[in-house]
Amino acid sequence: MSDVKWTGGVEHWAHKGNIKLFLWEKKASPKVAHAGTLFFVHGSSMASQPTFDLHVPGRPYSSAMDWFAEHGFDTWTMDNEGYGRSDKHRDINFDISNGADDLAAGSEYILKKSGAKSLLVYGISSGALKAALFTERHPERVAKLALDAFVWTGEGSHTLEQRKKKLPEFLAKNRRPIDRAFVHSIFQRDHPGTADENTVNAFADAILTLDDSMPTGTYVDMCSKLPLLNPQKIPVPSLILRGEYDGIAGLDDLINFFKLLPNMNKQFSVMAGISHASFQQKNYMMVYQILHSFFTMPEPAYKG
Repeated sequence: MSDVKWTGGVEHWAHKGNIKLFLWEKKASPKVAHAGTLFFVHGSSMASQPTFDLHVPGRPYSSAMDWFAEHGFDTWTMDNEGYGRSDKHRDINFDISNGADDLAAGSEYILKKSGAKSLLVYGISSGALKAALFTERHPERVAKLALDAFVWTGEGSHTLEQRKKKLPEFLAKNRRPIDRAFVHSIFQRDHPGTADENTVNAFADAILTLDDSMPTGTYVDMCSKLPLLNPQKIPVPSLILRGEYDGIAGLDDLINFFKLLPNMNKQFSVMAGISHASFQQKNYMMVYQILHSFFTMPEPAYKG
């Protein structure tokens, strides 16, 4: 196991019944106008801090939390149950519905602690599914929703086609082992070269500091239970982000989902030169800018 330390933030603990959930907060810079409270949701194969508070020597703002904090956002992230520092003791596979329950508990804590009326929510990969399902259940808590590397029905997803071959293995156990080679495979499977070696190594160090196995529940859901939600029940302003080379997020699948979102304050962005893990890509600053534009865009004055 590696040994990476995280600094500059504040740890918190929310409770889902008797389950302890780890939250990490980095406050907005007082030097700029406050822009909102941003809640980052991680994916299937890594906890929250490696994804959103990564530090890579020579790579400015590898920490999305730091970048958004400097731009006026109070930033929060949380380890889902079964990941990172959150409780892992239950004999379950920690599926997407369970993850949405975590977000309900985490968001309740954040709203009380911060005094915010609602949250700006960003989820990536299975974290996007959790964020969308949470929004379907608690739309009043979400001001805007950004879904990155998202999948709806799974149609056209090359990665999920390959992953389904291992579905019996995922069904047979609640956790799957991960190692450094696995982390590197995330960046090799779609389009090698979209991330630099130093970043991938730092990402692997950070992930393996906290975990040597991951829950199987999100893999089982994405391979055998899609669709898990109804876009027509997501009433908030929404942004769909899709990396040009992402093997999980089928373009037509996402466009069909996008068409059905009822709030006309919605955007669809294809990100050039990016595969699956957008914050760890060479073009990561482009992703920050797209999100910043969406999250700071004023409400339309005229809605018809």
